[in-house]
Amino acid sequence: MDLMAQVNHYCERTNAAFWSEPLNAITNLAFIIAAFALFLLWRKQESRDWAPLLLMAIIAIIGIGSFLFHTYATIWAMLSDTIPITIFMLVYFYFAFTRFLHVKWYWGLVGVLVFFAFLSSGPMLFGAYVGSSAGYVPALLAIFAFALITSFTQRNVSPAFLLAGIVFTISLFLRTMDTQICASLPIGTHFLWHMLNAVVLYVLTRALILYHVHAERKLTSSSAQQRAG
Repeated sequence: MDLMAQVNHYCERTNAAFWSEPLNAITNLAFIIAAFALFLLWRKQESRDWAPLLLMAIIAIIGIGSFLFHTYATIWAMLSDTIPITIFMLVYFYFAFTRFLHVKWYWGLVGVLVFFAFLSSGPMLFGAYVGSSAGYVPALLAIFAFALITSFTQRNVSPAFLLAGIVFTISLFLRTMDTQICASLPIGTHFLWHMLNAVVLYVLTRALILYHVHAERKLTSSSAQQRAG
């Protein structure tokens, strides 16, 4: 594999110049903003749960990696974009299994392995329908699956998954349409994929932060009642 080989996947890019995709490059600031906003929310909480902090760091790295991809547009830059995204999905769903569904850590790992297998099969299963966006369809389906499951078990979390799923659906549609509308819209729609995905990652990580706070308050309240009794 030639890591320095140039790639041209998006409507906005017309040549190999660094700033050939200005909108696609600049809108990666949305990920940095999302990570910073989450950090401010995390700092306000009395608890210092490390899991959201890890996810924030990955979100910031996603923004940096995607910026590199949409400026250098090489194989190595593409990997700096796609690898952090995959890591976020795997890490987040591990926490979703163990925190929201209260499964043991080893069952969480099993769940992540099953999800990774589903994720890897995305291009084969959905490529005929959404092209290069097929690799993200399993993540979308997993989000909606968690929205459904938590509607029975963790109703304070389910709306966040539902919102994230709806926004991600719109985002995935815009990513899929990018190269199909170049003739009528030369800037494409990929930059909107960045902005909406930053919202998706913010909503999902915010749910993890607030759930931990809610769980700790519930535990503290229960302990206080037991002492009073």
